[in-house]
This record gives sequence, C-alpha cells and structure tokens, in this order.
Amino acid sequence: MPWLVLALLTALCLAFYNFFIKQAADQVPAAVGAVVLQLVAAALGALWLLKLKLQGQPLPVTSKGLWLAALAGLGVGLAEILTFVVFSRGVPSAVGTPVIVGGSVLLTAVLGVVVAREVLTLGQVLGLLLIVGGIALLARGH
Repeated sequence: MPWLVLALLTALCLAFYNFFIKQAADQVPAAVGAVVLQLVAAALGALWLLKLKLQGQPLPVTSKGLWLAALAGLGVGLAEILTFVVFSRGVPSAVGTPVIVGGSVLLTAVLGVVVAREVLTLGQVLGLLLIVGGIALLARGH
C-alpha cells in the first residue's frame, strides 16, 4: 500500500481518536479515560505483535529503539490525559483538535530541524507559518 494511503488512513484513525476523546471527556475523568484508552491500545498492539510472531516475522529490537518507544509512550500518555482535560473544559472539538494537532505538527517540525538537523524547504516553512496562523485564529475567543 502506498505511503500516502497509509498516511490518510492514519489521519482517519487519529480523527476518530480525537473525536471520541472529546465525546468521552464529559463522561469520565481524564485519568479513567486515558487508562481505558491505553489498555485498548496496548491490547491492539499485543494482538498485532502476536500475529507477527505467529507468522514467523523477524522482530529485531534494540535497546535504543525500546528507549525511544518508551519516550514516545510517555509523550502520548501525557497528551491523552491533557486532551481529556482540554475537552472537559468545554472546548469544541473543531477548535481544540486543530490547535493540539497543528501545534504538535509545528513542534515536531522544530524538533526535526533543531535535534535531527532536518532541512525544510521554503514551501514547508510557509506551510508551518500557515499552521501558526491557523492556530492563532482558532484559539481566539476560547
């Protein structure tokens, strides 16, 4: 499957993720929602890992890879809790999600440039500036 199709499918899954967090935020405390979300995600990941193992797929693991995955897990766990908190304060999903996701795109790009020494084209820089403008417009009045 081409990467763009996979990326769009990922975007659809993240849309469901954000939409359902917004819906759940008024129904459960942030900590409960985050734990349930993580348990379901862990179960899904375990099933996928089991499937790969049963298929005899090689699963090369490095300590650096495990460390980086753990740091990503820390980031997503905190993001989930904070997303529940944001939405429990009545922020509309049409405002909160673009601010959260746009902000994460912007900060990831900055980390890519500063830490990973990636290079951005002029068009990519302009796109990031548009994200900043969009975040500013969405956040006004909320």
